[in-house]
Amino acid sequence: MLPTDLSELQRNLLYEFENITLLDESLRHSSFVNEQTDPDIRDNERLEFLGDAVLNLVVGDILMRRYPDIKEGDLSRMRATLVNEAQLATIARTVNLGSYIQLGKGEIQTNGCEKNSILANTFEAVIAAIYLDGGFEAAYKIIDGHFSSLIDSMTTPAANFDYKSRIQELVQVSHGEIPVYSVIDESGPDHDKTFRVRLKLKEIQAEGEGKSKKMAEQDAARKALEILKPDA
Repeated sequence: MLPTDLSELQRNLLYEFENITLLDESLRHSSFVNEQTDPDIRDNERLEFLGDAVLNLVVGDILMRRYPDIKEGDLSRMRATLVNEAQLATIARTVNLGSYIQLGKGEIQTNGCEKNSILANTFEAVIAAIYLDGGFEAAYKIIDGHFSSLIDSMTTPAANFDYKSRIQELVQVSHGEIPVYSVIDESGPDHDKTFRVRLKLKEIQAEGEGKSKKMAEQDAARKALEILKPDA
């Protein structure tokens, strides 16, 4: 049950599949599969699981090669800034992935093709499909191509990634208070949860996402810093 034409998507991805059924499977949301009568049709959740691992491995390898003197904690924060729901959804939009995702009627009605969670998860599944179709080198090349400009923009990785400490130092001097963090949402399966955290500081609020509570807090602190000190 292939979509009409996946050639444009393959051009956008900069990858041509040998086994196009892998790409098709990567585009099947569980809501779509649940409405089908064929018991052999699989959704993309297993591919999503694999793609998450491939993405983290490749981005981690790229960062280690690019920044040989950066410590593990900073590398982890850098990777979390790159491999998260919001960032993956942004990349998914650049290849028009939403137009190809197979959704159930309910998700179609709620414009599921534009939801960050669905876009990000499907992008992970597509990466896994590329990995299974062309091997690790093919997946590495595609990931490097889509993430290289983002990584290049990280001009001072060692100095700028402990956003929680930076904002706490800043606000204790200027506001006399410390920011308060609270988890407002958890989504995804147990093996791949995404957390959303809200930071509150007087009149300032910022929300962040991450694959752990700490990473989500860092993301929220980064966004709050942009409000407090746009040139930081």
